Amino acid sequence: MSDNIRTFDSLDALVTDFRETLKDKKYILLYAYNGTGKTRLSMAFKNAGKNGDERDTLYFNAFTEDLFYWDNDLENDSERVLKLNSSSRFFAGLKELEMDNRIRPFLYRYADFDFRIDTDKWKITFSREIIRGDTTETVEHIKISRGEENIFIWCFFLAIAQLAIDKQEAYNWVKYIYIDDPISSLDDNNAIAVAGHLAKLFKTSNGDISFIISSHHTLFFNVIYNELRNAVKYFLDLNKSISEYTLRDTRDTPRFYHIAMLKELNKIVETGEIYTYHFTILRSLLEKTATFHGFNNFSDCIKKDKDDFDGIIHTRIINLLSHGNYSLFEPVKMLPENKKYFRMILRNFMTDYKFNPELFPEEIEESTI
Repeated sequence: MSDNIRTFDSLDALVTDFRETLKDKKYILLYAYNGTGKTRLSMAFKNAGKNGDERDTLYFNAFTEDLFYWDNDLENDSERVLKLNSSSRFFAGLKELEMDNRIRPFLYRYADFDFRIDTDKWKITFSREIIRGDTTETVEHIKISRGEENIFIWCFFLAIAQLAIDKQEAYNWVKYIYIDDPISSLDDNNAIAVAGHLAKLFKTSNGDISFIISSHHTLFFNVIYNELRNAVKYFLDLNKSISEYTLRDTRDTPRFYHIAMLKELNKIVETGEIYTYHFTILRSLLEKTATFHGFNNFSDCIKKDKDDFDGIIHTRIINLLSHGNYSLFEPVKMLPENKKYFRMILRNFMTDYKFNPELFPEEIEESTI
């Protein structure tokens, strides 16, 4: 078997390998399809750090979301609250650390509602400002949507992760932060925003904490892959017939995520639903292809057209439109002129760097420009 492919007969064996790897590395990025056992792996990693009452892993996965549950006030249908599991170490610093003010800077990046934590009754109420004519009215005790709830819980986790990174006493036990699929209910635009914010947060760590991120979301993995360039990058697969796990070190070779993103861009060009954040995906593909072919810059993979012989115009367009803050609720559609450039760059790329044509049954034709 190739030196970058290894097999394991159990999740515990994988955990042992990951913990050994993190003695020398700060990040592990793990891509795996649903049903492979990502969530179970995160729990096995967490359990390996148990020693009596001691713990070493702060984790975010499906079980984290279960620490929050709704009381919808079915009798009066008026005071809807999100309750907290008060026995969890996850909420260790809730009362002393003014978590409201720590969560809001994260939440306001994504959401338009507010909240209040009652640390005595372990419950959270939500509100939203509504503009009615010339006045602004605050509506209390609202029931936020499932997507908004997921965003709130995610921001709650980010605030705690920041406390752990800052070595606050209530979370000074954290040696590992393990995140499994943080954006399962978010769209592509949100995935880019969350991945970018998460990478920035991790980079503030002084090295005392190691991080594992696992996901089945191709775009999220692709963005975080590029943000954390020094990470160990793995593709995990499970042979269910023999209960054997295969761990592939992807290194810097474009693999499944590269093809998947190219197929996604091909699809959105056909539909015309092109947003500015798609330039971020295109830039990522160009960067990976440049690395694979031994070039120094992604611009080396941009075809030089008659109107842009040196590739300067197209490179500047990609640089301009592949950066910026992306709103979770207001993805920006691309202007017609930029759509033209996007289609042209993508079409030329697919022409110059051939992939299996069976993956792209509908080619991007000249007439679509």
